[in-house]
Amino acid sequence: MSLASHLDELQRKHGDIEREIDDAMNHPSVDDLEIVNLKRRKLALKDEIE
Repeated sequence: MSLASHLDELQRKHGDIEREIDDAMNHPSVDDLEIVNLKRRKLALKDEIE
């Protein structure tokens, strides 16, 4: 996998997690711990992208 395609994949995953977080925050029955875990995964991907 080339560097550009790897970065594209990471950015896609980052966007997917961002949408999951938005959906979870709009759903009243979602556990706060799940949102925290999603945010950690998103941050880890952002760190890997940079």
